[in-house]
Amino acid sequence: MDSIGAVSPALNTSVSSPVTERSRNTAPVAQENDSTAEPPKKKQKRNKPTLSCEECVERKTKCDRGRPHCLACIKRQTDCKYAHVANVLEETNRSVSNGRRMTKPPKRKPESVSRVFEVPRQAPNPHERSASRESTSSSTGLLSNVPYSHPTASNVFGIGSEHPFANYWTCQGGLAEVISVLPDKLQADILLDMYFECVDPVYPMIHRQTFYADYEQFWSLTPAERERSDGALVAMIFAMIAMGTQFISTTTYHDRQQTAEFYVSAAHQALRMSSYLNKASVRSIQAMVIITYFLINDNHASDGWAFAGILIRQSYAMGLHRDPDIVCPNASIFEKQIRRKLWQAVLLQDTFLTVLLSLPPSATHTDVNVEDLVDVSSSIANSNPTDTAYIRGCWTLANLVQETICSPRSLDLPISSTPRQKSKLLADFRAVYRSFPDIFRSWDAESITLLAQSNKRIVRQTLFLASNYYHSIMLVHSSSSPEVPVNFRGALEAAHEAINAFFLLCAIFENEAKVWWVFNHRAFLEALCIGSILRDQAKDENGADVLAKDPLFVRAKADILQMIAIMQNMSEGEHGSEVARTRISVLGNYL
Repeated sequence: MDSIGAVSPALNTSVSSPVTERSRNTAPVAQENDSTAEPPKKKQKRNKPTLSCEECVERKTKCDRGRPHCLACIKRQTDCKYAHVANVLEETNRSVSNGRRMTKPPKRKPESVSRVFEVPRQAPNPHERSASRESTSSSTGLLSNVPYSHPTASNVFGIGSEHPFANYWTCQGGLAEVISVLPDKLQADILLDMYFECVDPVYPMIHRQTFYADYEQFWSLTPAERERSDGALVAMIFAMIAMGTQFISTTTYHDRQQTAEFYVSAAHQALRMSSYLNKASVRSIQAMVIITYFLINDNHASDGWAFAGILIRQSYAMGLHRDPDIVCPNASIFEKQIRRKLWQAVLLQDTFLTVLLSLPPSATHTDVNVEDLVDVSSSIANSNPTDTAYIRGCWTLANLVQETICSPRSLDLPISSTPRQKSKLLADFRAVYRSFPDIFRSWDAESITLLAQSNKRIVRQTLFLASNYYHSIMLVHSSSSPEVPVNFRGALEAAHEAINAFFLLCAIFENEAKVWWVFNHRAFLEALCIGSILRDQAKDENGADVLAKDPLFVRAKADILQMIAIMQNMSEGEHGSEVARTRISVLGNYL
């Protein structure tokens, strides 16, 4: 390849005349004898061949050079083409190694590089096994500041020490045994109403009218016919009433937790009866998404993360990551939209869980287009007109977060390596935010509180969307690299907006705020970021004066105090949250 690249264009002619040959042979002599001849020009180095695809080169974006399409073009839904020389070099490289390109391990960082988003660690217990302590204590954003912070080898994130699905079942009971423990229909209806009231607005992946048609049909069957019904449907019903149970406030915390865990165990047993590990359906995937959120809310983050791994594999196996127009072209428009909404739910769950845990994203390979999601039920009474816009907004944000935040953080790499890259990334996030409908952007505390009196669904969606967006902006500003320092003011502004969404959730939906682990933990991480910045600023010579006079820092300290007050409220009582007590202790160190 080098010899080809160095050939002069004059040699590309197929036939050379004798005069030309003579001229070539005598040219150097003539130049030596002629004092007026110009000195020989410096030989130009050949240009390095472009190995990235043409679209990434044009957009000046990072290209993984995947074949036949790079991941960036797959996500952008653009035509991916490579130059001929790039294809030749790719074939040459494949002959040396058949493996897919992997991200190079990061170079050892100098000690001088600061990291704002660092979580303080608790002292290790010398009597505990240390097999997994090393793997958890070196990552930021993990669950090191919840109780149980001395994990054993089986307790990955240090939370939930027991198997999450209690075994109430016999070997011969089958699906009939699971169905026998269903609550009566009136109670089941109440718990399902609670699910659609509190959970469905945030994760609208289930078509309510279709579900209730299947649900009523199930109850209309005779007991013998129910035992032959779809186990995935039974699992889905149990998972939904289990999560609905988490949000009721008419019983004690202990009774509520025991009842909910019993129902989710029944959901898992119904999945087992339907052989969910080698069969996948829309219903089984929906049930697994709900079970994952249940486990996380139930203080079993380790189990939720592991169970989500099975969910991702089953989603891939079912082809949810593929464009429905390709994998099931003969399906109805409604069925295709259900598949798109379900993949979005899987992608959203995976992305924002990996953000909190600083782990690699899994739902990465897809050609499902956000723009293909349309509202096919707009003519149906009681439909929710903002759901499609909300899903699109979450989906677009998740795609950007996954590629630009989750992946580098999972390898402890800076989110932005250069000021230009950071500026471009922030512009991309602002463009995503501008794409949200006005109702999700043009609000304040007073207007959102007033809106909650008439449309709680939109309020929940607005707060969740704002929390995820501003938390991501905070991570971009608080990340540092040798060329990009931490933007303290930008991080504080974004952290305030993000944690304020949690404060409003607590003010408007107090009981629900206590249940949502992802919202609680995200707010805790935001408070940690604020506290770290205040601590670093206090170390400066005039730090005390700045913290006392600058309105931005005064507000930041007030945010931490308000977070501590909310955690104090959650920790009170006989069954108060131990997690909240630990968070109070940690945040108190920053004041």
